[in-house]
Amino acid sequence: MKFDISSIQFDYNSKVILTYLFISLGAWLINKISGGKTNKLLFESYRSSPLNPLTYIRMFTHCIGHKDLDHLISNFLYILLVGPMIEEKYGSINLIIMFAITSLVIALFNIIFTDYSVLGASGNVYMLIVLSSFTNISEGKIPLTVLLILIFYVMGEVKKSLLEHNKKVYHDGHLIGALCGLLFGIYFLYFKSFPFL
Repeated sequence: MKFDISSIQFDYNSKVILTYLFISLGAWLINKISGGKTNKLLFESYRSSPLNPLTYIRMFTHCIGHKDLDHLISNFLYILLVGPMIEEKYGSINLIIMFAITSLVIALFNIIFTDYSVLGASGNVYMLIVLSSFTNISEGKIPLTVLLILIFYVMGEVKKSLLEHNKKVYHDGHLIGALCGLLFGIYFLYFKSFPFL
């Protein structure tokens, strides 16, 4: 049997997840070209003047920016692994809203309670990991493997947040992302969509 490579087609199978990846890659490239200026301007959330409109934009766009390619790849390995399943289960629009809410909550917490800046998709990674543990609950089953991943990740972040003072990694943002995933999972056990859709 002859294999015809010309018959292979690529499927843009997870529109939100893949678009998120490509936008983040574009943001990383623009930031690299600008010598790090665009992250500070557009893709990094921090305490700044409430009169500056970019303060509010950055509350949502910080999840797009990454400090370097390794940071981006490490986040998107998990997003590409878990995200398509979440998008298929809950729908593209609901997933976009969940990303936006998670990013906003992380930014608000960071601005109100810390003096740090935050950037990267890791809060959304934790939201997806926790939310993935809810995907089979409607059938009365929770995959043990996903539950163990959830426990290891969240407990690891709690330990790091409480015991380590390494602010190169924003552990509070990871925990907030995990909490958002938990709340979204509980919400979608009872409702099919957000009420404003």
